[in-house]
Amino acid sequence: MSTIGKLIGYAAILAVALFGAFGIGKAVGPVGPTAGAEEQDGEQHDMAADEQAGHGGDHAASGVTLDAGGYRLGQVSAPGEIGEAGEIAFTVFDAVGAAVTDFEVSHEQELHLVVVRADGSHFEHVHPERDEQGEWTLPWTPKAAGTYRVYADIVPAETGDPLTLSSTVQVAGDYRPEAFEETVTTVSVDGYEVSLDGELTAGEGSPATVSVTRDGEPVTELEPYMGAFGHLTGLRHGDLAYLHVHPHGEEPQPGDEGGPEIEFEITAPTEGRYLLYLDFKVDGQVHTAGFVVDAQSGSPDHDGADHGSGNDSGGHEHEEGDSHDHAE
Repeated sequence: MSTIGKLIGYAAILAVALFGAFGIGKAVGPVGPTAGAEEQDGEQHDMAADEQAGHGGDHAASGVTLDAGGYRLGQVSAPGEIGEAGEIAFTVFDAVGAAVTDFEVSHEQELHLVVVRADGSHFEHVHPERDEQGEWTLPWTPKAAGTYRVYADIVPAETGDPLTLSSTVQVAGDYRPEAFEETVTTVSVDGYEVSLDGELTAGEGSPATVSVTRDGEPVTELEPYMGAFGHLTGLRHGDLAYLHVHPHGEEPQPGDEGGPEIEFEITAPTEGRYLLYLDFKVDGQVHTAGFVVDAQSGSPDHDGADHGSGNDSGGHEHEEGDSHDHAE
């Protein structure tokens, strides 16, 4: 065969091969990420973003980092020695480093501040004031030495998402830690006897009832405090992660009275020991009762779903009273 004939033959074979490959491609479809895969990747990205923003699920621990959801807690200044009068001061910053000055009101406050020593003792739930530049300040005189965890519980108006940011401050002096070796479900505080009834199950919303009595008689003069007749803060012993705690019932109005029982739903993220602090108000005075409880492991068939907590996938509370305690 001549050279020209060979070239013509090769060209014909190549054309057939190319046409066949094109036909196979049309039949099979493109190689690489499909539309479904792209959607799946997008969902994974959104889920990761939700987790970074503190919305990884109602059972997740929170309140153990400086930043969440695109917001950051700035340097916290505080007195550094026992008995030193001063103030706690800090600023919340957004993703571009600007001071945040616009917050939604949650439980009657723009920001709830919890200060507690690293061993879980010396608990305080207080409310600082903010200036026009975004700095929050609160008078504070430490009564004991140690490392203190400072929690800022907020709802930035730009997102509407509740966040709990935390940092630590150091107080010099002779440190004597408290062990919390035994569970405690009944305590006496300021003449009141406060009891907690309920068992915590890890990974599930667990109902709990707090009862308040005085001199053996039920107290029915509980006053509204932060949108409820009692406010419960839960911390995991060891790392002081925040629990999700929701009061039940409609939000009381000024002048209403309640008691002797206050009902809550508590979500413990893991089994283990937890510290619960109840703030309640009588005759204009706020009292704090502390409990020590253990959360047991959940049932083997527990699927991690939220059972009856009233929350959507973003961790928002939609029960009566519009309550979120995640940070509270």
